[in-house]
Amino acid sequence: MFNKITVGFDGSAPSENALRLACDLAGKYGSELHISHTPKPETVAFAMGAVAGYHVATTMPSAEEVAEAAQKVLTRARGIAESAGCPNPVAHVGDGEPAQSLINHADEVGCDLIVTGRRGLGNLTGMVLGSTSQRVGHLAKCAHLTVA
Repeated sequence: MFNKITVGFDGSAPSENALRLACDLAGKYGSELHISHTPKPETVAFAMGAVAGYHVATTMPSAEEVAEAAQKVLTRARGIAESAGCPNPVAHVGDGEPAQSLINHADEVGCDLIVTGRRGLGNLTGMVLGSTSQRVGHLAKCAHLTVA
């Protein structure tokens, strides 16, 4: 039914649930699994604020710090996928607005299903403009499954 599945992963609990479900579907249908993560500097800054000496209000992370954080998130995602029975997912780091980046990646690789968590690490923009999952649901050219 599904040849290629893309799952959006931001490190939140709902994105972990989405990843586990995507792995289950990939296993059942013999699908190729893609994990897409689009880092947002403000989310990285918030996470780094938990580290002593990093002043979130005055310092945004460098491009290198954002890239390093993205690789850590994807390493975690690969571990979750492996434990859920998907040992070799294709990992992708996007840029820009997460929903559009996720859709673009799914289109580029010819995915026929996008899986997202219902609530992620969004910010105030998500409350005002709508969440990544809502945007994907409106704009995706393929099936979209939102996981709580």
